[in-house]
Amino acid sequence: MQQNSYPFYPKFYSMSSLPQLDNILKNLGIDRCNPMQIAVQKAVLKEQKIVLNAPTGSGKTLGFLLPLFQQIDLSKKACIQAIVICPTRELCLQIKEVVDQTQLAFKSYCCYGGHPIKSELSNLTNPPTLLIGTPGRIADHLRRESIRLDTCTTLVLDEFDKSLELGFTKEMSFILGFLTALQLRMLTSATNMDSIPEFVGMADAHHLDFIKDSASKQLQIKAVVGSKEDKEKHLIQLTRQLCHDPLLIFCNQRTIVEQMGDLLFNKGFFFDIFHGGLEQSAREIALFKFKNGSNNILITTDLAARGIDISSIRNIIHYQLPHSEAEFIHRNGRTARMHATGTAYILLEEDKPWRDFLNEEVDYIELEETSIDPFQPEWCTIYLSAGKKDKISKFDIVGTLYKKVGLNKEDIGLIQVKENRSYVCIKKTGLDKTIEILDKNKIKKKKIKVALAN
Repeated sequence: MQQNSYPFYPKFYSMSSLPQLDNILKNLGIDRCNPMQIAVQKAVLKEQKIVLNAPTGSGKTLGFLLPLFQQIDLSKKACIQAIVICPTRELCLQIKEVVDQTQLAFKSYCCYGGHPIKSELSNLTNPPTLLIGTPGRIADHLRRESIRLDTCTTLVLDEFDKSLELGFTKEMSFILGFLTALQLRMLTSATNMDSIPEFVGMADAHHLDFIKDSASKQLQIKAVVGSKEDKEKHLIQLTRQLCHDPLLIFCNQRTIVEQMGDLLFNKGFFFDIFHGGLEQSAREIALFKFKNGSNNILITTDLAARGIDISSIRNIIHYQLPHSEAEFIHRNGRTARMHATGTAYILLEEDKPWRDFLNEEVDYIELEETSIDPFQPEWCTIYLSAGKKDKISKFDIVGTLYKKVGLNKEDIGLIQVKENRSYVCIKKTGLDKTIEILDKNKIKKKKIKVALAN
């Protein structure tokens, strides 16, 4: 019997209103579930409380989504049946993207802070079957009585340790007080937690630990040691060598992110910055440009250590080491994902104490001088002032670029359609022509503004 037949998952197949598991995986571009995902599916058949510890990049999102889909009853009238609580808006959006790709026939909705609540209130008048959100915004909706959770039977606390670290304990405790009909609780983390707060109700939970089985053989950790004055020079040298591939540069503070941005800008690098002090639109543009190849460098705080799904990151640089081993693990989890290899580089100052979690597996190296010019991406991203609310789809945008602008298939990259705007990745060679022609034309009879996304 083939591995992806899954005879042990009868409840899923008995729900004729859902496609077969094979179809879901096909829509996601996956051949079969991995051992961790299979283990979660098996556990749900016997357990009502599950704690999943698995490394970043291991497919944890699909690991909890498949059992969640199993619990949904499409014969019920519109009501919230499942909720996923995440620490960051980026993680919420990533999960929503995976749910959308499955093409399952139920409504899911994502709510988070950092943007006006008005559109969320409007969308929640027709309750989704699956609600994904941050603790603060979900708690806000409960206080406004814009959502009800007494029909919710499935709870997922994703990256729960980060939610605690960010100070969401009060909000999560408040939310769980409304979940009176729970039948399945799942808690996930990429690090082992010493203890789980009592309010979560996981005292007798079934634990699945895939962290101890995660081999770091795919990940190399290299360190460069120098004086404080050498550190910026080492960053420039490393960035020159590595920026032909997607590269994450981690800092501990927003101010350092900004300073390193100034440093790389003065050296002619193409990059974006990413931290919690930016407007939501700026954050989503930065991530989309990094994902589509418009920029190969993202300078960031630990905000990017979780919740971004870009499988092709081969290298990361710790300009500053994080304060905890858990965050070090999460940062490193951005590379060497899903059986790929990767390298984490650490810039250390010789006269400062190093973190206790640096061990003998670190390879200390010396950098050679290089005259490599900063990498010039061949792609760029344009902004369109229309989106889903204007009934505009990816197909409408592609059709316009083909017919009116004259671009070919190989000239167009990723397209992201948001509620009120869209972002389109195109070859730089077609930028001026695209802006000039779209500025004079309409998409689906709607006049739009178009500009280079910065």
